[in-house]
Amino acid sequence: MNRERALKAIRLEPTERIPHWEHFSCPDFQAAVTGIDPYEHPRQSMERFLELLPIDVGVVPQSDDPIPRPPKDEVSAEVPGAGRLARWGTGWSWHWNWGARFKSIEEVLSFSPLEHMDCRGWGVVEDRDYTRSIEDLAQEFQQGLDKARQATGERALVPAGFYNTIFMWPLLTFGWELFLELGALYQDELKRILAEFAERSRKVFKAWAMTDVELFTSHDDICYQAGPVFSPDWLRKFIYPYYEEFWGYLKAAGIKVVFISDGNVDRVADDIFACGADGIMSEPYTDWDAISRKHPDKILAGDGDNRILATCDREAIENMVKRMAEIGRRCAGYFFCIGNHIPWNQPVEGVHMYFEASEKYGWR
Repeated sequence: MNRERALKAIRLEPTERIPHWEHFSCPDFQAAVTGIDPYEHPRQSMERFLELLPIDVGVVPQSDDPIPRPPKDEVSAEVPGAGRLARWGTGWSWHWNWGARFKSIEEVLSFSPLEHMDCRGWGVVEDRDYTRSIEDLAQEFQQGLDKARQATGERALVPAGFYNTIFMWPLLTFGWELFLELGALYQDELKRILAEFAERSRKVFKAWAMTDVELFTSHDDICYQAGPVFSPDWLRKFIYPYYEEFWGYLKAAGIKVVFISDGNVDRVADDIFACGADGIMSEPYTDWDAISRKHPDKILAGDGDNRILATCDREAIENMVKRMAEIGRRCAGYFFCIGNHIPWNQPVEGVHMYFEASEKYGWR
């Protein structure tokens, strides 16, 4: 089954077929493939989807209760308690009003994350009570993982992950403008604030190291389309020491660590691997061919481009898949992956062509 193939790939063991690890959120394609409406039967639809397609990393919903269907072609909506959100998969995205609590750099400089370890309701993605013990968190994580595995079975490998590794904490808490000002002009204060945020993340990584998860994604959007937001030297000074520490807890437990960032990771990939990551997942702006040649022993995912799928041009899609398959044939840890997602409004025909091409060319 697909779970076993994913396990082999993350362990760099040979597989007959190049596996898939997709950011999938296209219910129309899911319904077309399975014949089961993912709004009416979300669990049954995903079960069948993972049985029919070679998607090797994923999770089946635990409930088959119907979920609300967004109005046709409505791309955004006012959601009570969350503001205006954009369409995402079968529902809606998070808000992106980051930093709304902070109006000035003075407020940022006087903030102490240690005084707000219970950040439930803050709207910073990883809203959690971080006053809890590591043991309590580990028990919660293990129970959630067990339930997800039970629902998914052998259809796919269920990963775990953490969105706010360290860079995301000030970004989501203060917003981009104040975070950039803090990072550029107040580096002594930044060092103190990051050290306090790290107390939250440290508990999470230590807790996950106490579970039996096999694959863990550590997310920080340190890059965008043009490359790293801050200079590589800045990242080495303020961010990477935390990566080495946090990932060290997981790696000591035998857990594979894949770093996730938006954008182009060309200028940070070497440092990310030096910090201990077993792999990188990012977007098609990255030169995946170059990274794969330099690091053929790493887990890599993100080379596919949904802008090519959207053309529904079979030749272009096949050429993309053939190029991806070349990397996959020399890198045991390579996954087919549309790095900028397969979103809800992606043409079903183009997505069909992508999976047809991977079936045709994705054999080692």
